Amino acid sequence: MKKFAIIRNTDKDPRGVVTNKVADYLTAKGGTCIVLDGDEELCEEVDCAVVLGGDGTLLRAAKKVRDRDFPLLGINLGNLGYLAEVDRNSIYPAMDRLLSDTYAIEKRMMLQGTVYHGEEKVLSDVALNDVCIVRRGQLRVVRFMNYVNGTFLNSYQADGVILSTATGSTGYSLSAGGPIVSPEANIILMTPVSPHTLNTRSIIFKSTDRIVVEIGRGHVRSDAEADVSFDGGRYVSVAEGDRIEITKSEKCTKIVKINDISFLEVLRQKMAGT
Repeated sequence: MKKFAIIRNTDKDPRGVVTNKVADYLTAKGGTCIVLDGDEELCEEVDCAVVLGGDGTLLRAAKKVRDRDFPLLGINLGNLGYLAEVDRNSIYPAMDRLLSDTYAIEKRMMLQGTVYHGEEKVLSDVALNDVCIVRRGQLRVVRFMNYVNGTFLNSYQADGVILSTATGSTGYSLSAGGPIVSPEANIILMTPVSPHTLNTRSIIFKSTDRIVVEIGRGHVRSDAEADVSFDGGRYVSVAEGDRIEITKSEKCTKIVKINDISFLEVLRQKMAGT
């Protein structure tokens, strides 16, 4: 690799100290660099994007470059991440691995989410982690009617429903009581948020399944208002009768793996609080 984009989180590197060090090092070793703040668009061709921040920064970068065929390397400027595997102390060795083409690339499945109001398509977007449908307004539960491949599955009276990839299983879904899934798995995970029943559990579907969540009728119309968000960012409001269709995206995110550390080791360190 020789051509790099550096995408930085300006909150975690406000003065660009780490960004400049990375850019200077790559340039001194014969590489070329384009430095972008998180909200800037990348117009030039590159071999790799080095993302400075954390898992959230990498998620936003993945959505931004989803139509470009190059991988992302996450450098974590905070705590150990599931996606951003390189820490501050390992930056230069990681850059050497990029420059010498000694790395592996993992392809991570993404979700395609489409929101319908009647037959009108309101919004369509992709997510590497999850598509979340969560109640809005007053503290009243919403009924979510769930369909798989055109067949009614079940309904939840809950605060929300999370549809996630295996990558996203360690995010909001985990906080809602969902299982941890190895990120290499191609699955769609459905997890209810604070369901009003004692026997509701997460469900794992094949990546080829088509999931539709319909906003059901509440006690009054205002009960059935919710927000749909994609990886915690872009969102749209929905109401009774609106539908959210979730499928596997044709896009995927390529993640550069520098370290030999496995997902299980990262998980062990997370659980141990190290």
